[in-house]
Amino acid sequence: MFDDFFVRALVGGIGVALVAGPLGCFIIWRRLAYFGDTLSHSALLGVALGLLFELNVTLTVFALSIVVSLLLMLLQRRASLSSDAILGLLAHSTLAVGLVVLAFMTWVRVDLMGFLFGDILAITHLDLAIIWGGGVAVLGLLFVVWRALFAATVSYELATAEGAQPDRANIIFMIVMAGLIAVSMKIVGVLLITALLIIPAATARRFAVSPEQMAGFAALVGVVAVVLGLMGSMEWDTPAGPSIVVAALVCFLLSLLPIPSLVLRKNSNSH
Repeated sequence: MFDDFFVRALVGGIGVALVAGPLGCFIIWRRLAYFGDTLSHSALLGVALGLLFELNVTLTVFALSIVVSLLLMLLQRRASLSSDAILGLLAHSTLAVGLVVLAFMTWVRVDLMGFLFGDILAITHLDLAIIWGGGVAVLGLLFVVWRALFAATVSYELATAEGAQPDRANIIFMIVMAGLIAVSMKIVGVLLITALLIIPAATARRFAVSPEQMAGFAALVGVVAVVLGLMGSMEWDTPAGPSIVVAALVCFLLSLLPIPSLVLRKNSNSH
């Protein structure tokens, strides 16, 4: 039988994977990988501010992620810089400021490696409640705005003409992204969250024939990566968070093999 801490890690990781899969699909469709990086890097500043003012770290990361998202929207409309330049500026600035603030807080013991690369084996029952409660809320919001968000992804102008309210959908998308960053920080850490968003969705894209199917496959690949990563971590005594990302990478590399297409071709020839 598995130890209690391993079961908690498994349940928490699966909860994050189920949410990260569908959101990661929109990250890929919209080519927003750098946006995910920016939010995840800003999470470390949220951690520093939460510890500095003795606030709940998860809520502080969530609030700061929303602030960074709104700041990004404002800069995109007013600044003369390109979007990727603004994202790079925000990503590295918030990460650097967070590290500097933590360095000044000598009276607080901070597990910096845990925040950067995750500490999934240390999650508590409270963390599980936050992960699954927040995950259900995120998926619920995503379900509500799915149609409008997908329409805005295909064509902003067309979505506006059809009355889909793409601006509202975009704001809700940023909020749910902030929620995911906040609840998944303890699982894989701020530097690896984007990998858990992108790799399962990229793997699912090869096999899916519809957006909804891709979202489901991405969630499934994420769950498989969590299970394999944690099993590998226990077997070879490797860091749990990075092991999950490596397992996701292996799934992606396997998806590149021509086996599925050969099977499909044989089936079609038999008919």
